[in-house]
Amino acid sequence: MFIVVVHGGAGDHPPSLDKNVKAALKASCTPALEVLASGSDATGAVVEAISVLEDNPFLNAGYGSNLTLDGNVECDASIMNGRDESFGSVAAVSGVKNPISAAARLREASLAPRPLGLVPPMILASQGAHAFATRNNVATVSPSALVSGRATKDWNMWKWRLDQEPEGVFQDTVGALVLDSSGGLGAGVSSGGLLLKQSGRIGEAAIFGAGCWASSPVDTNIGVACSVSGEGEQIIRSSLARVLSERILAQVDGADEIIQHVLIHSIHGELGTSPKVGLIILVKENDETGGFKPRLWCAFTTSSMAVAYASSLDPEPQVGRFLSSNVDLDPDSQIRL
Repeated sequence: MFIVVVHGGAGDHPPSLDKNVKAALKASCTPALEVLASGSDATGAVVEAISVLEDNPFLNAGYGSNLTLDGNVECDASIMNGRDESFGSVAAVSGVKNPISAAARLREASLAPRPLGLVPPMILASQGAHAFATRNNVATVSPSALVSGRATKDWNMWKWRLDQEPEGVFQDTVGALVLDSSGGLGAGVSSGGLLLKQSGRIGEAAIFGAGCWASSPVDTNIGVACSVSGEGEQIIRSSLARVLSERILAQVDGADEIIQHVLIHSIHGELGTSPKVGLIILVKENDETGGFKPRLWCAFTTSSMAVAYASSLDPEPQVGRFLSSNVDLDPDSQIRL
């Protein structure tokens, strides 16, 4: 049995984009399922799913990413393998078509032995990340090729508003979780960051333990994977993905209470402000036959969050947009957990 879960970010999703976001999430599940059926591990499927999301102009990752204050695209992305907890990320990188692919290559490169005791990097940023991508045959493009019409329109509007009256702008992130047939877990996240962010700003999508986490030791049927979206500075300060995952891993049957406590009390207590975050969590636990079964959570403190999933048992992607006050689902796209 294997499963793919994706999210389009936590934030304020305009109803006008609802259909486009749902279509993008559904489209990302199918290629991920296909590579899993062909024997790929969890991280390979994470790359497939997030790459589709990065190519979609209606989401804040890859093509269509929010623009910096200078009007450029700078992306963050990371990926983690639960079997060995290996991790790779790229930060503030321009001109890489699919940042998640570069992060995945960096994770793979970190596993290879290095001469002279050199320590392989976990994170590469800016020009260094672009150079690594080029050397490792990750597709690169002109930085302007990642600027979508929607992003330009948003940039012009918000830049004008910023010039009139400075105010914070909250944006979202995309991510994916995968449980493969061997019980391995993978997690990933990709983001264009905040609209009108300072050039060089690095968000949670590139930081170890903040934007994503996966742990699925080989000798156990217990594991957890987490992908986070929201206000990066808050998420980084709390190491949200890692802290939440490790607490759940220590007490799987208490996941509901742990998620609520960490989101509402821990982050709020640390920062003194209401957290603006959302996340999906995939837990692997023992079943009655001695094997494993998945359980899925979606939790957020923002106004909405869009989520989809598909599995080998039900390959037709299920998608919906959750609202803070209720669940807004089409009859033909109901989330079944």
